Amino acid sequence: MTDATTNVAPTNSPGYSRWQLVRYMLGLGTWGFGGPVALVGSMYRDLVERRGWISDSDYKEGITLAQLMPGPLAAQLAIYLGYVHYRLAGATLAGIAFVLPSFLMVVAIGAAYVAYGGLPWMQAVFYGVGACVIGIIAMSAWKLTTRSIGRDKLLWAIFLLSAVLTVLTQSESVWLFLGAGVLVWLVRAPPKRWFGGHLGSIAAVAPTAAMLAAGTTDWHLLGQIGAFFAYAGSFVFGSGLAIVPFLYGGVVTEHHWLNERQFVDAVAVAMITPGPVVITTGFIGYLIAGFWGALVAALATFVPCYLLTVAPAPYFKKHGKHPGIVAFVDGVTAAAIGALSGAVLVIAQRSIIDLATAALAIGTAALLWRFKKIPEPLVVVAAALLGLLLYPLAKHA
Repeated sequence: MTDATTNVAPTNSPGYSRWQLVRYMLGLGTWGFGGPVALVGSMYRDLVERRGWISDSDYKEGITLAQLMPGPLAAQLAIYLGYVHYRLAGATLAGIAFVLPSFLMVVAIGAAYVAYGGLPWMQAVFYGVGACVIGIIAMSAWKLTTRSIGRDKLLWAIFLLSAVLTVLTQSESVWLFLGAGVLVWLVRAPPKRWFGGHLGSIAAVAPTAAMLAAGTTDWHLLGQIGAFFAYAGSFVFGSGLAIVPFLYGGVVTEHHWLNERQFVDAVAVAMITPGPVVITTGFIGYLIAGFWGALVAALATFVPCYLLTVAPAPYFKKHGKHPGIVAFVDGVTAAAIGALSGAVLVIAQRSIIDLATAALAIGTAALLWRFKKIPEPLVVVAAALLGLLLYPLAKHA
């Protein structure tokens, strides 16, 4: 009885206001570099460890739900953490605050890109920032691993399997997350009955994206943009980078909205700007149809992930403390962190291309290890300047 009371109290009496959380998400969306791995790590460090606003169990439930649902991982986690104490209003405001800064940035970069016919300096900046980001996300993945898995042998086995499969396939599978959750559930808290009860609670959080499928694409250009990106936001699982191959097939191959070079630049913009990687959809939308194209593409991408986070959230809040659900969450969390750790190696293959970038990645990780309070945006700015200096030399060599 004492444990139950202890678990419920923080939820009923949050030690922060709704607007404090909104300001935090606005700041993270403005200064948070490193992609989904670094962003979810920052949320854990800042909201669970330092401020104590979110409990460890609520954070685990949020990252599990974000992995089970399609859409951008970090944005979904931000939405769920807003829901924890302030329900729909908190989820809505936290999601908007997290996404808005990076959206405005990619729109501004898109305007410059269109006005000046490309951004030649972008390759030099990405040369430095891309390598630096590897160091940032490697440290975030390490912290998440040590804090969430501990010494549990079963969770470590799931973690390693998920990491290896992510590296080999260069993708993330929701079935692996579900399977890991079910495995730990059956091992630690096998159900006394197989139908009804809490089994239905787990089934309730299964993906429901089919309800959001677009009915037709026979519209004008904005309608086509909205339909395509709504489909992408509803059916693509995994971290932000998982959507890139899907976008390439639709934007370049199918609709011919962008050419190869423009699409690569769009991905680079997502990597060198803070906030969720999926905000590249805003940049792509701008190149296709200006500001309204950017707005429609961004809304179509993020609205489905918002709905697919807040709809099952009550089930997590109601049944999240049941032993079966706790075991299921632990299994999915281990698989999710394994996939995120594997993604570090996948991204590194594209960003570490020579000795200079390797040194930048290792140096960033070492710097963050030694000086734990150093601001990450400062490290990213320094890496961008180094990229501008080193890239011409590397290209010449």
